[in-house]
Amino acid sequence: MTDVPTRFPFRFDAAFRPPLALLGVRPATAWVAVDDRHLEIRYGPWWLRTGRDNVLGAEVGGPYRWWRVFGPRLSLADGGVSFGSSAQAGVCVRFGVPVPALAPGAWLRHPAATVTVAEPVALARLLAGADLP
Repeated sequence: MTDVPTRFPFRFDAAFRPPLALLGVRPATAWVAVDDRHLEIRYGPWWLRTGRDNVLGAEVGGPYRWWRVFGPRLSLADGGVSFGSSAQAGVCVRFGVPVPALAPGAWLRHPAATVTVAEPVALARLLAGADLP
């Protein structure tokens, strides 16, 4: 790993593209970047940035029901945030210290973030410190 971030674009289901574009979420504005020191998630106007040392784990999940993954959303079960653009698969990233993402300021913090990137297995392996093929 280097200081040059590895970028993972989001996967976009065709049905999700038009409504997400209205929110400012498009392929050009939705990605996850990981380098030696940071994890950064950009999802249109929403973003999350935290240190790599704050990442406790990452698990691949899915497929999802579309209404549970579409758009930016708050999980009422655990307070996590989801940035969804595909029902196919995603990665749930758990944090040691909850991080802000959905609302401005620091009053709403999330213990985890789910992202529906195009290569969820590769992202999970990178966050776990595994070498990629």
